This record gives sequence, C-alpha cells and structure tokens, in this order.
Amino acid sequence: MDIDKAIETQLTNIEKKTGKTLDQLYAWLKKSGLAKHGELRDAAKSGLGLGHGDANTLVTLFRRSTGAAEAPAATADAAVDQIYAGPKAALLPIHHQVMKEIGKLGPFEIAPKKAYLSLRRKKQFAMVGPATKTQVEIGLNAKELKAGDRLIAQKPGGMCQYKVRLGSPSEVDAELAGWIAAAYDSAG
Repeated sequence: MDIDKAIETQLTNIEKKTGKTLDQLYAWLKKSGLAKHGELRDAAKSGLGLGHGDANTLVTLFRRSTGAAEAPAATADAAVDQIYAGPKAALLPIHHQVMKEIGKLGPFEIAPKKAYLSLRRKKQFAMVGPATKTQVEIGLNAKELKAGDRLIAQKPGGMCQYKVRLGSPSEVDAELAGWIAAAYDSAG
C-alpha cells in the first residue's frame, strides 16, 4: 500500500464530504483559533462532520504545514523494515500480500507500533505483524464473524476480537479477504 496515495485519497474524500478544498479546510482550522491537536480534531469532527480518522489526518497535515507539528520520525515503510528485521524478514512476502489485499478496500490510516501496524478508519479494524519467526498474525475487530479453526476468537476486552495466523502468502485467500472486509466495514 502506497501511504502517500492512501493519504491523497483520504484527503480527496474529506474534500468531497465537506464540500471544501484543502486550502479552505486549513483556513477553517486556522480561523478556529485552536492550537492543540485534540482540540482541532474535535472541532473538525463537530464543525465539519468528519469521523475521527479523517479529522485526525486533516489536523496532522494542517499542523505540519504550519510548522506546529514535526513530521514523524519513521514512516510506515521504515517501521515495517524494523518489525520484519533479521529472522522475521522471511515473513515480508506474507505481510505485503496482506497489505495488498487490505489496500483494495479503500482509504485507511496506518499507525506503526513497535511490533505491528495498527490499521484504522474511524477506529482500529486490524493489526498486522509477526507472531513468531514463521507466522504473521492479523488481529481483526468485527463483531459479526463466526470463529473457527482458522479465525480464533479472543477474550473480551482485548485489542482485537479475532486473530488469524498465516505462514504463507497463499493463505491470503478469499476467506481471509472476507473477514478483513467485514472488519474494515465495521470500522466506519
């Protein structure tokens, strides 16, 4: 998934939702008189009718454009390089196949963590990262899925409701794509 392209698509969708150009949105944020990220995000949610993820992305880019926020030190690509370093490098083809499938669904936000990627729309819908040196784990948030041998239900209160482990790119199949799509759709 090309991160820049995903952000560009998200911004295009924000412009369509609000009926405002990016410059007009930035002017709106500036005119609010707010400075803190959370305050600006909440204002964009209530004043522009944006969801959390869209408002967060808009404010992040706005604050970077004004010099109020520094660009992140690590890109998602750099995080992936670190997550899959050393013996876990053999898992990269699985990771790339999973991300290719998720990329077909539409725009989403990638929040790199130390050991995995958190994937969000209005809320987190999936986590992707190595579970072991031989398996990638996908955590999914979707209440309506039916657990089985492959789709493992998790205890309530955890970060994800289900998990799936993959040992090969060929395991990224139609069944898995359906589960991911359900999680993506449920995240708004």
